[in-house]
Amino acid sequence: MMRLCWLIFFLPSLLFAQVSTPKYANEYLALGVGARAYGMGSAFQSVSSDVYSGYWNPAGLMGIPTDELQVAAMHTSLFAGIANYDYASIAARTDSSTSLAFSFIRLGVDDIPDTRFLYDADGSINYDNIRFFSASDYAFIFSVAHIFPKTPDLHFGANVKVLYRNAGDFATAWGFGFDLGLKTKLGKWDVAANLRDATGTYVAWYHETSLLSQIYAQTGNEISDQSLEISPPRLIIGASRRFNLLEEKIGIRPALDLLFTFDGKRNTLISGSFTSIDPYAGVEFDYKQMIFVRGGAGQVQKSKNFDGTESYKVTPSAGVGLKIKNFYIDYALTDMGNVNDALYSHIFSLKVDFSLNNE
Repeated sequence: MMRLCWLIFFLPSLLFAQVSTPKYANEYLALGVGARAYGMGSAFQSVSSDVYSGYWNPAGLMGIPTDELQVAAMHTSLFAGIANYDYASIAARTDSSTSLAFSFIRLGVDDIPDTRFLYDADGSINYDNIRFFSASDYAFIFSVAHIFPKTPDLHFGANVKVLYRNAGDFATAWGFGFDLGLKTKLGKWDVAANLRDATGTYVAWYHETSLLSQIYAQTGNEISDQSLEISPPRLIIGASRRFNLLEEKIGIRPALDLLFTFDGKRNTLISGSFTSIDPYAGVEFDYKQMIFVRGGAGQVQKSKNFDGTESYKVTPSAGVGLKIKNFYIDYALTDMGNVNDALYSHIFSLKVDFSLNNE
């Protein structure tokens, strides 16, 4: 077990020691899903034990009860409604040792005006010539979780990710990658680790240069027919525990995640040449596991002020949840992916549990 943990920790640096990669490729896959997770400041690696685990940590899918199918969905608007972020997933426990899931993510900006044909042949402006297109990112995630007989307390999980991106007819891209997850218990604590983009997630772009040749000729720029983006690995380690109060009527679950990146120094709380570490912390209060109140914070960033001093910025979040029979309705308020002066996002998500037992 110890050897496996060391291997997971050092694998990213070994694989990418000789590769120069962009730091922020495919960042839409790091936005997160589910209002419960957002409400807890995205400290969710060890907490997730349901259909949302297909995104957060595939090993958590083993928390789905046997003979149960779960469906989840989320929608939110970003940047004052400019972009739409959507998520849907389905997961089921197929037997006592295996769970399967499929997740879908779309981040898109729609109805972008294409003004290349704004002018008629005589030079007059004709607004009817304006066309519209979308710039969208898609992710299709296939997940499996399994328990091996010799290690019944250790849950394993893996994701296979197929990515598609497009910017209207101007450019399209296909990508591929996978994640590896572990989850177990240490005493009464839930502990998890997730190696995202385990060997790098590769996205190959294909550009329709003929559609933009005139514009690039006017500006003296050049555009290649193809390009490649690589998302380097990220390791996330998390721990959480539910404390019971008042004869288990009230529960308190604190959680902490540590995000390790291996692509050089980042503007995070702990920054180094080998790895940068970004902490995420959250807490969830519940009453009879039916009414939930959540809070959290993450994305700690250091910034330099005009007077030369340094200060830290953090992204707070809050949320509530309600369970009605087999329906879970969650809401969160947070600044998705940005600690600057951006507008906060209202996030709603829904989860439904279906019993597959016909008895």
